[in-house]
Amino acid sequence: MPRLKRRACSTSATSCTRKTSISAPRCAHGAAAFCSRRPPRFSTCAAGRLPPRVRPCLRCTTGATCGSTKSTLPFGHQCCARGSRCAAAPFDRITIVVPVRIAIDARKLHDYGIGTYVRNLVREFGKQDTPEHYILICRPDDVDFVRSLGPRFEPLVDKSPNYSVREQFSVPLDVRRAGVQLFHAPHYVVSPLTVGPVVVTIHDCIHLRFPQYLPNRAAYAYARTFMALGARRASRVIAVSQASKDDIQHYLHTPADKIDVIHNGLGQRFLEPPDQAEVARVRDRFMLNVPFVLYAGNIKPHKNVDRLIEAFALMRRTGHEDVKLLVIGDELSKYPNLRRLVYRHHLHQHVRFLGFVPAATLAALYRLARVFVFPSLSEGFGFPPLEAMASGTAVITSNVSSLPEVVDDAAILIDPLDPAALAAAMCRVLGDDALRADLVRRGHIRVKAFSWARAADATRAVYRQVIGA
Repeated sequence: MPRLKRRACSTSATSCTRKTSISAPRCAHGAAAFCSRRPPRFSTCAAGRLPPRVRPCLRCTTGATCGSTKSTLPFGHQCCARGSRCAAAPFDRITIVVPVRIAIDARKLHDYGIGTYVRNLVREFGKQDTPEHYILICRPDDVDFVRSLGPRFEPLVDKSPNYSVREQFSVPLDVRRAGVQLFHAPHYVVSPLTVGPVVVTIHDCIHLRFPQYLPNRAAYAYARTFMALGARRASRVIAVSQASKDDIQHYLHTPADKIDVIHNGLGQRFLEPPDQAEVARVRDRFMLNVPFVLYAGNIKPHKNVDRLIEAFALMRRTGHEDVKLLVIGDELSKYPNLRRLVYRHHLHQHVRFLGFVPAATLAALYRLARVFVFPSLSEGFGFPPLEAMASGTAVITSNVSSLPEVVDDAAILIDPLDPAALAAAMCRVLGDDALRADLVRRGHIRVKAFSWARAADATRAVYRQVIGA
């Protein structure tokens, strides 16, 4: 009970005093303060005078106002100082909701994997009716995109290059300037100078599993150092698959109870009915008048495109000589070994490297392909197989890493190190219409298990857990 203090009543009654406290001001000359229902609807004492410092009662059910005083409660609370005869609802406090400010590093919006993750996540945040306010650390070209997400999104421009010394100072400064309660790094790089709670999404540990594919030892040292720092600095770590969580535990020695598995979703473009005009345009543009096998993704070494080319050469020797191979990904000039491999197998008329293509073109290519093949050696999640299944294409993929977890029984799984097994699987799907139709049916069912809305809800739950909301 707060300590009482004595002061004079506002009436002129003889020897009238009033004992007041923070929670219950009372008049000592005959009656407790009570809510009057007549105009001007202020709390009055029995003598008909207003007590000092009258404030509206924010919890009164009758519409009346009663005397209240400012309290020394934590920010966002206020006490109603009403007497025992007050008709107001019996609540002692109310809470004023102050929006939580969350910063998200969105500088890689245009990357295929991480960019897809960030774009879809913030779009879903924008659709939700929640009080959070998001500050997106972005490039100058992405300011309009951030503002298009709604009034709860604020761009904060940062021009520092990715994986640079400069970003180790600029991003923590951005977070401090933004005055946020939490920082979400959708990639493993988190500066040790970052203050406050941090959530880190680690998509995979491919750099640690396959260090031989990195350009030099310095790149490996960078990846290992900052992955470990990011996992250690984070209040919570988000993994995009159970396989990714297992790798984080193994390579970074992160406790299992610190890691939350939140599967990625699937882009709405691949779930919508196909644009037949776009499909026809893509068919004519690339002259796709024969059956073809499709690969999409980048063509870095761990994607195993070299064994795909070898398997395609084996497949042509056993039949299906009219089938082509289309590879969507990086510019071929970055990987001259793949060009040499194509010429060694005399496939330069049958294998086409198209580089990266727009999303609408990719969706059309998925629908035109006879079979989609994804023989990657390691994936944190693996968007392309899901995109192909949503587009109504049969899928062949690897039986390692997260891929069995993602595709379940809706694809044919093969050993990615065995080109002969991959060639046999392609021959089987290309030559069996019933099998191909069954894979398409299962794929349509499987993709329903993945939703960006569910991913956004689960991510917000992690935010609340870290902030303590």
